[in-house]
Amino acid sequence: MAAAAAETLNTTAHHNKGKVLVGMSSADYIRTSDNKKHATGFFLRELGRPLIKLLEAGYDVEFANPQGNPPALDPMSDNKIWFPMSLGAEKEHEKQLLERLGVEKNFKNPRRFADIGDQELVGYAGIFLPGGHAPMTDLWNDKDLGRILMHFHNRSKPTGIICHAPVALLSTTLVQPKPWTYEGYQMTCYSNAEEKMNEMLWRSSLQFKAEDALRNSGAIMKEALPMMPNVVEDRELITGQGPTSADRLGDALVKALDQSLGAVQGLAGA
Repeated sequence: MAAAAAETLNTTAHHNKGKVLVGMSSADYIRTSDNKKHATGFFLRELGRPLIKLLEAGYDVEFANPQGNPPALDPMSDNKIWFPMSLGAEKEHEKQLLERLGVEKNFKNPRRFADIGDQELVGYAGIFLPGGHAPMTDLWNDKDLGRILMHFHNRSKPTGIICHAPVALLSTTLVQPKPWTYEGYQMTCYSNAEEKMNEMLWRSSLQFKAEDALRNSGAIMKEALPMMPNVVEDRELITGQGPTSADRLGDALVKALDQSLGAVQGLAGA
């Protein structure tokens, strides 16, 4: 599996199509409504699978988060149950890939959102945000992330987001309060029905739910049955419902990036 992870990284060295910004949370816990802290972070499969798709397709990646601290792994995601077809082999592949990205890229030393200027954003082909509960702590109310997301929206650059991370779209209200940038967009996220499972496990309720927050802000939510693959595309926005959607979201994001790249090259050659 180490060889497979190395091959995934080496792919981009041969044909770099462009750079994708991977926006992470800085949080390693979430507080529930009774003020209890529960360990969280990024969900391994929701980060690993799309990253593999991006790297194998020839895209480079760069990581950023609010504080510039190493992203935390959601402990619930470090389990073979999320990788049933490989009996856990894919899990080890993805963890080894992240170790390599920590050495050869900036995964363990991400940039701060605040340090990425507007002019620099022009150099990114797209943006991707993985899930886990962590984004519900610090991404939905991060003004610098709101500014970054507005850049990709205003230029119709592919924006891939999965699971709980679509709440980060609410950060754009700190830059442009009304109308919400994504009002009327069709999208999906980790559903209320799925969230009930976590709340039963924690014996506590969340302070808010991603599906409710997005719907109440003006999104048109398209939820599938719990734990079923579901990817929704609307204009530049590509959203996935949860960990079982990670493969499909990665494929859809790569396709959108390729189409965007092709359109830019076509204009340059006209």
